[in-house]
Order: sequence, then C-alpha cells, then structure tokens
Amino acid sequence: MKLKTFEKRCQIPAPVEKVFAWHGRPGAIERLSPPWAPVHLIKRSGGLEPGTKVDLEVSAFGPFSYRWHARHTEFAENRMFKDIQESGPFSKWVHTHRFAPDGPDACFLEDHIDFRLPLHPVSSLLLDGMVKDRLARVFAYRHNTTISDINDHSRYRLSPMTILVSGSSGLIAKSLIPFLTTGGHRVIRLVRRPPRPGADAIFWDPAAGNINISDLDTIDAVIHLAGENIGEGSWNDEKKKRIIESRTRGTALLASTLAHLKNPPRVFLSASAIGYYGNRGDQILTEADGPGDDFISEVCTAWETAAQPAVEAGIRTAMLRIGIVLTPLGGALKRLLPVFQFGFGGRIGSGTQHVSWIGIDDVLGAILHVLADSSIEGPVNLVAPNPVSNAELTKSLGRTLSRPTLFALPESAVKLAFGQMGTETVLASTRVQPTRLEQSGYRFRHPELAGALEHLLGLLK
Repeated sequence: MKLKTFEKRCQIPAPVEKVFAWHGRPGAIERLSPPWAPVHLIKRSGGLEPGTKVDLEVSAFGPFSYRWHARHTEFAENRMFKDIQESGPFSKWVHTHRFAPDGPDACFLEDHIDFRLPLHPVSSLLLDGMVKDRLARVFAYRHNTTISDINDHSRYRLSPMTILVSGSSGLIAKSLIPFLTTGGHRVIRLVRRPPRPGADAIFWDPAAGNINISDLDTIDAVIHLAGENIGEGSWNDEKKKRIIESRTRGTALLASTLAHLKNPPRVFLSASAIGYYGNRGDQILTEADGPGDDFISEVCTAWETAAQPAVEAGIRTAMLRIGIVLTPLGGALKRLLPVFQFGFGGRIGSGTQHVSWIGIDDVLGAILHVLADSSIEGPVNLVAPNPVSNAELTKSLGRTLSRPTLFALPESAVKLAFGQMGTETVLASTRVQPTRLEQSGYRFRHPELAGALEHLLGLLK
C-alpha cells in the first residue's frame, strides 16, 4: 500500500543554528507535546544523532495510551535529522525534520512525514483524513510553540543559568523545566526523595527543616513552586494546617538557607496566588492592593511573609501571585473539559464572578521575564490582561468546543459539595490586572481567552 505524506513548514525569526540547537536540548520533546494529547518521555539514549532511541508513552483518548519506540537514523548538523518508528500505532512512520537558513537571522523549519496505517486499504482510506487532520493540529501547535519559545529566549538574551526549582512534580514546573532547559539553562530540582546518583536534583525535607546547603553554592536563581494542592479534599482543620505549613515551612527554610549562603543566588521567585486578594466583587485589583480577609488570603499573606529572610539578605525577591492557570494537563480546565465535551457545561453560581485566568505558556513567559528584568521585585500578578466572568468563560469554552452550555450549577450545590473551599475558589470574584508585567514590557502570547483556548485545545491549523 502506498505511503501517505504530511508536511508542515514555517518561518522562524531566528538563526538556523539556534533553532536546530533548541531541538537537540533536554525538554524539546516535552515542549513539542500537545497538552490535549500529552507525551511522556520514558527513556532517551542520546541526542539527535543516528542510533539514539526514544521511548514514549502517548495519550490517545481519556485514560488510554500507547507506547511509541523511535530511532534516529540520519543527522546533518543545522540542516536535518530523521527518526523512524520501530514500534507504535503505524505500520510505517518516517519523520524528517529539515532546517534551511533564510538569511543570517531567520530560517525555515519543515516537518515531512511518510506514513502508512496498519489497516486494510479500504479502512485506511476512511481514516486517512482523520489522521491528517490530527497531524495538522499537532504540528500547528508544535510550530507555534517552537516560534514563541525561541522568540522569548531570544528577546531576553540571558546567559545560561543554573536554576533551582522546587515543586518539580507540580503542574507549572512540569512545563517550566523543559521550557528553561530548551532555552539553554540547567535546572536542578528540589525533591523529597533521595535522588539517583548523577541526577540534577537535591534532596530536601521541609517538614524536618533539612536541606543540603553546600549543594546550593552555584545557583544563579531559585523558583519556588512547592505547596499542598488547595483544590483536593475538603478544608477541614487538618487540611488547612497542611495547606499553610506546606507553604510557609518550605518557603522559610529555602529563604533562610539562601540568605546564609556564601554565594547566594541573584534572584528568588516564590509562588503565591491571587487568592491573596480574596473575594472582592467587581473591584479592579493590582499589586498595590492589600489582602482580603478569608482563609486563602491568610495563607497567601503568610506564604509571602515567609520569603522575608531572602529579601533582608539583599536577594532580589519576587512573589508570583498566580491566577487560574489554563492547561488541559491539570487544574480547572482539565476538570471542565469532560463536562463540556459531553455537552453538560454551564455557568457556576450566578456566573457574574470574575475569573482572572492565564494560559500556561504565559506563566512560563512571565517567569522568564521576571528572571530577566532586574528591576522587578515584590508582588507580581501572573494573570492575563483580560479577566472574564464565569459566564463568559463558560460561553467561550462552549464555542471553542462547539458544544452547548445550557446547564448551570447552583451556588447552593457548590457550597454543599465543596464547603468553604468552593466558596473561596469557585464562587469568589477576583478581578486582577497584571500591572507590573505590563509596565515592565511583558508581551502576552495569549491576552484573550478565545485565542488561549484555541491554542491549548489544538484548534489552530
């Protein structure tokens, strides 16, 4: 049966050497993995050179996934590399990645795929259009991400840094780490289990106050993202205690440790949340506004205060007040997607409460921006510049998925099911502006909700 062919070509405003190097660094596979069908890297034996083997687990539908074993077969530096499927869903798959200069400051990237489906010719004919449509979605996402990531790293021109990251198994860090490593930075993870020999990881135990100080002397920057998930489990007294202590103990330990280093890092970014502001109705909130008076506000205030030892030691410290992070990989959007895809989506409560959202790629871009801009310290709101009401979020997600949004979840049902947690998260209205980011020149990839959803759900071609 004749091979089918798929091609996708784009121009990238960066030298061919930079684009080729980006593809060869750790994290490239993760950054090119679409969030609606994520790829888990199980094992990789080398870089892009012939003989390198890559084992992947690829999400298919819902909880189902399949294994993909690939091998690199050809390589010409700054011009091309090729990989073939050794085992996986296709009977044949040959992927040629081509790079061509377009003057000294730009290049063309082309993905050329020859494939054959493992089916009878008649069945293959029926599925051919569906497969090509999926490939078009995947490679539109891949090219858009490649262009945007390389643009971000080129804009700031940071020298390669060694960056310590806590909370490395969390939602943000799983995307942030490959974003940083493909940009040429070395990332060392803070982990709660003794790491294997040779791993870029340092063991710490915040509850016991243990961290290996001597291993931190070569760190340029620290990004602290660790903390108990507030959206899981009911907020009983024990859960509340864990929420507060998981943030304050770890932050205080890390900040104090950094403050006493002989060679402290230049910058310390410590996560917080827009929950700092509490339920404020229609009030427009900036970094100049004070905290609210609910439990989440109390948590965020204590969380930020715990970073004070780093501030007092003269380390540039920024508290990242992160909004509702949108990605199909987790958080609010992952919970909403199945409901909306089956046509049961609708507003929550009155629908008038403000939702200060931000796409995952803008979280990464904003963190890089704060790392690079030495004038930024103190609180920084990581939210998109156009917050929406819950009703507007509902309508936008429904339109993006081409699904009705006729249902509504009453406020009483939220309170009954989730108690205080539902009242302070799902029903709270927090209308936040990214004033510090905008004033310092950050350019959002996705300032509007519709564009962010189309990108994240693979609806751009």
